[in-house]
Amino acid sequence: MYHLAKSLYMYATSKEEYSVLLLGLDNAGKTTLLSQIKALYQPRPDGTPAPNPGKTVPTVGQNVSTISLPDMYLKIWDVGGQISMRNLWQSYYSSCHAIIFVVDSTDVGQNPDITRLPSLSTRASSSRKPSTPRPGPGAAKSSAEREVDVDGDSVNTFAEQLAGINAPDNDFGRLDECRQVLESVLRNADVAGVPILVLANKQDREDSVEVVRIKEGFVRKVFEGETGGVVRDSRVLPISALMGSGVREAVEWVQSRVKWNKEGRPPVMR
Repeated sequence: MYHLAKSLYMYATSKEEYSVLLLGLDNAGKTTLLSQIKALYQPRPDGTPAPNPGKTVPTVGQNVSTISLPDMYLKIWDVGGQISMRNLWQSYYSSCHAIIFVVDSTDVGQNPDITRLPSLSTRASSSRKPSTPRPGPGAAKSSAEREVDVDGDSVNTFAEQLAGINAPDNDFGRLDECRQVLESVLRNADVAGVPILVLANKQDREDSVEVVRIKEGFVRKVFEGETGGVVRDSRVLPISALMGSGVREAVEWVQSRVKWNKEGRPPVMR
């Protein structure tokens, strides 16, 4: 009788638990995102708001946190994104119910499909600024001028200079590396049918690329290419892990998709 009563109690009070993998290159903002999720869904006992996570230490190994939602638990695994850690990701695939892939939207470089040119309104307003005296050697030139090196070998138009504002030394930033890593995730058979959420992080920064450009110029190509294979349950969302914007929307999307896919990936009862 005791065991029956205990079983009934456990059944009535237990909730479904889903495991979520938090992946991406190192310095993409995964650990900061996890800190924001914890701050949002694990408030302090005294009710005071959690502090801003600020700068976090790069993850060596893994961080894991379980957040309690009204109808489920989400167990989030933040796995290090360093090259030495990526081979370990596949050991998590078979037991995960969703993957969140974080992209640093300030580190895409001068990709022809994802340009850093300011919006038309920004360029129009800047073109109305009063003219300034001709700058000295090495300084930025006006829109009518060209930059020529001392040997006369390279010539860059003003538009090309704009495209390189705050771009990394590598013309393509880490976008190609990011693409290869995401494709390697999709190639693994253990992630077939798993919902994948791509987050364009650091949208609070002025040098970030708009999420629509990342979606059209990078994510769609990966998912629709040979590696992407079959149609996947996926979405691309903008966030700022540092400021916390977009974090709730990301969690809610994952929450809805793991429930929708529970027959394909049954949860653990806890």
